[in-house]
Amino acid sequence: MNRNCLQDLPGGYGQVLTIDLQKDTKLALVVNGLAVAIAAVMLTAGFLLMPDFNVFTSLASLAAFLVCAVMYMVLHELVHGACMKVFGAEKVRFGFTGLYAFAGSSEYFKKAAYIVVALAPLVVWGAVFLALNLAMGTKYFWFIYLLQLVNVSGAAGDLYVSFRFLRMPKDILVQDTGVSMTVFAQN
Repeated sequence: MNRNCLQDLPGGYGQVLTIDLQKDTKLALVVNGLAVAIAAVMLTAGFLLMPDFNVFTSLASLAAFLVCAVMYMVLHELVHGACMKVFGAEKVRFGFTGLYAFAGSSEYFKKAAYIVVALAPLVVWGAVFLALNLAMGTKYFWFIYLLQLVNVSGAAGDLYVSFRFLRMPKDILVQDTGVSMTVFAQN
């Protein structure tokens, strides 16, 4: 048995919080506002680093970017799912709600493990895009940087839940079904 992931909720635990961006419109606006703010800051920084915005010089370059962005979103969720498996999830479900792509599991993750699950795609793809930006030079700066922007701003929900859970007790358990997260704590 993996100690970072439990199949069943232990006795003495009760639900203390549910986060569902599909149903909680106010919270969805906050998280999406955070994503827009992150994107704005990154765009400003990008223009300071590379004022010549020469990324979409043809319809083909725009199409290539959109294909890469969709591929990134799939890879982002695969990293979540891989981490869930590493921490002991027997089954991981993947899907798309129309608003959000997701990876989810019915298991209960310990706090530290879940924060790793939540932040892993941001860290992994952040490092990949940074390395690509450094290796590819100025010609492809904006193409790669905009993928990085999608990575960081798209992780707004992951950042939100991680910071929220960091302030909670050490022994919480998180069940992330993909469309919502439920937090359990000892009574």
